[in-house]
Amino acid sequence: MIKAMKYTGIVKREPLVKAMAALFSGVLLLGMSQAHAVGDLEKEDLKFGFIKLTDMAPLAIAYEKRFFEDEGLYVTLEAQANWKVLLDRVISGELDGAHMLAGQPLGATIGFGTQAHIITAFSMDLNGNGITVSNEVWEQMKPHIPMENGKPVHPIKADYLKPVVEQYKREGKPFKMGMVFPVSTHNYELRYWLAAGGINPGYYAPHKGDTSGTIGADALLSVTPPPQMPSTMEAGTIHGYCVGEPWNQQAVFKGIGVPVITDYEIWKNNPEKVFGVSQQWADANPNTHKAVIKAMIRAAKWLDDNDNANRPEAVKILSRPEYVGADYDVIANSMTGTFEYEKGDKREVPDFNVFFRYHATYPYYSDAVWYLSQMRRWGQIADPKPDSWYMDIAKKVYRPDLYAEAARELIAEGKMAASDFPDFATETGFRAPQSEFIDGITFDGTRPNAYLESFTIGLKGDEVVK
Repeated sequence: MIKAMKYTGIVKREPLVKAMAALFSGVLLLGMSQAHAVGDLEKEDLKFGFIKLTDMAPLAIAYEKRFFEDEGLYVTLEAQANWKVLLDRVISGELDGAHMLAGQPLGATIGFGTQAHIITAFSMDLNGNGITVSNEVWEQMKPHIPMENGKPVHPIKADYLKPVVEQYKREGKPFKMGMVFPVSTHNYELRYWLAAGGINPGYYAPHKGDTSGTIGADALLSVTPPPQMPSTMEAGTIHGYCVGEPWNQQAVFKGIGVPVITDYEIWKNNPEKVFGVSQQWADANPNTHKAVIKAMIRAAKWLDDNDNANRPEAVKILSRPEYVGADYDVIANSMTGTFEYEKGDKREVPDFNVFFRYHATYPYYSDAVWYLSQMRRWGQIADPKPDSWYMDIAKKVYRPDLYAEAARELIAEGKMAASDFPDFATETGFRAPQSEFIDGITFDGTRPNAYLESFTIGLKGDEVVK
């Protein structure tokens, strides 16, 4: 039996196991249908980074279910302190790749923050985030929220938070909220929700050296690492936050706050995390990269198989300290198809975490364009850009061509069916226009500037933050 050593924050195969595997690789490889021979791989020993969130699950499952080993890969998984450290270590080569915010490869490639060409050929999941407010803010919001049978009517819009923010302003007090990183989905989702309710979340002005994102803000957003969100709110430093699981449910279990909305309700089936590598690494290790994508596709499918039948096992794995390290019940509250809002108000949200359904793993160009549009909306992209610029950057960073290569091999090996994937012969990389946003505005990934024009709050056209 192959055994693995486990460390807090680090998961890796024992050297002895690796030696045995190498010794008997010929035997092992005979059992793999058309698997990579060791010589095909440019690099066998890999180290991947992640942040302690439930949406790192495809990495954990690819490791625990030996999908990486099926591809001849020996992987170490290592928890990182925060998103900046994670990105810097991928750029420096200390990590071969990592669980990343969907906006990170784009932000790095266009030079917002650290400049580096990062690519993604694998989208890790859809949905998975929530917005939580403190108990005090919740009590102030409740009089404005429609009720039905004694419970709040969902989705809860930021319209109901606006009177609270305005009261803070009248009293001369800043209203503060946390998000995990300037180019995170959480930042853009929180801004989208606030702006849809008439609350200005502020602008960035990198051309002026101002990367605070608070220019003209009604609500001040700041970076807080995900595991520290509940304690930071409990201390009163922030009044609410947008974060991935299990840190919204943790607030419920600790009795310190109320998740008011999920990102599924802000933008149905929104892309969340990606697996990112540097372009330099991908160029040097094409076969290894493809093998990694193959393993992670299989892991994602396992997570969604049979109507999420494997989720309880996944939760048990994720609850271990080397992965997410939160209580089983806290993780299960969202991973198994439910979500608890106010204590005792648990509702069915079967698609709160999606890892494979709806072609979740395919890196759509239109997903990249949406993130770029939000970077422009809030001033991270300071100057106006033509639609063609958005297309060029999307195609430089998001790589469905590499994904298709990996998928085709899995189909040829009999490990996956063609029906599991988009039709690669006709797929353009652009989703059909999407209208299931909380404000009802339609997003067409081929027309980003027209999309920006549709918002009341946010930069558009030739506007620049003065």
